[in-house]
Amino acid sequence: MKAGDLLHVTRAASPQFVRPIFFRLIRELDWTTYDGWVWLDGYQVDERGDATARRSIFVRRAALCPAPGRSLQILVPIRHRSVRVPGSSSSARSVDGAAGGVDAVDRTDAAAQPLQQ
Repeated sequence: MKAGDLLHVTRAASPQFVRPIFFRLIRELDWTTYDGWVWLDGYQVDERGDATARRSIFVRRAALCPAPGRSLQILVPIRHRSVRVPGSSSSARSVDGAAGGVDAVDRTDAAAQPLQQ
């Protein structure tokens, strides 16, 4: 695990996570604990990837997984260019038919599988 990793923390990692969360790792804390368990410092993030709370969590290292690829979306502004279409009633239209604006693009994170130590 390294700073910046996005983790999907579930009940398998700790009983407190009945409702799974997404967690952006800042660092692994060097606190004495039980074998196989770690304290992590980071941010709980929402489905858009925005930090909602800073937290320190106590979890089983072997049960941590990277967030699934479709879990978060990033809003990316897309510029639509207009082109002239011979024989059309309007003088110009968008290449993809859209009026412009913001499109959601799926984030491609690693598939959900246990992290390597």
